[in-house]
Amino acid sequence: MNTPNKLTISRMLITPIFLAVILWNTPHRFLFAVIVFSIAAITDTIDGKLARKRNEITVFGKLLDPVADKMLTTAALLAFMHLGWCSVWIVFIVLTREFIVTSIRLIALSQGVVIPANIWGKLKTVSQMTFTIVIMLLAELDKTFDLFGKTISIEFSLLSNLLLGITAFLASVSGVIYILQSRKSIDYSK
Repeated sequence: MNTPNKLTISRMLITPIFLAVILWNTPHRFLFAVIVFSIAAITDTIDGKLARKRNEITVFGKLLDPVADKMLTTAALLAFMHLGWCSVWIVFIVLTREFIVTSIRLIALSQGVVIPANIWGKLKTVSQMTFTIVIMLLAELDKTFDLFGKTISIEFSLLSNLLLGITAFLASVSGVIYILQSRKSIDYSK
């Protein structure tokens, strides 16, 4: 197994650790969660660059890399929903997009076609990972310094939902574009 694929698997293994850290009610858990999440997110950047640089792009990596991303970002959404920072509708929109795109990828794969991620899907993933880190950092500041009670006049859960709403919008756009691209590449009558 090559290094990029090992990094992808490590991201999958880090995900439940991240979930445990963010849900464990200890001091500075959001700061620790940021660290764990960031390590996992960095593996996403490194594995793709390494695979391209070393010409180690594999079918395994093409299929598992997006699964690892979805595991990590879904874990964050579920934790945020549990903490009251994310609407169930945002989770529904993002997960529906993920199920549809994954299903299309499997259909394409069965026909020997690989449909690459579009720029909107990459923007969705980057925004989701970035906003996840920002939200957890703000949560740490709020927990430590009562940031939203004293300094900022917007409710924390509203701000979190606004940021994640952007991700849900990008998820919808990228999903529609992916569906349209797939119609040109695969035969749905089979």
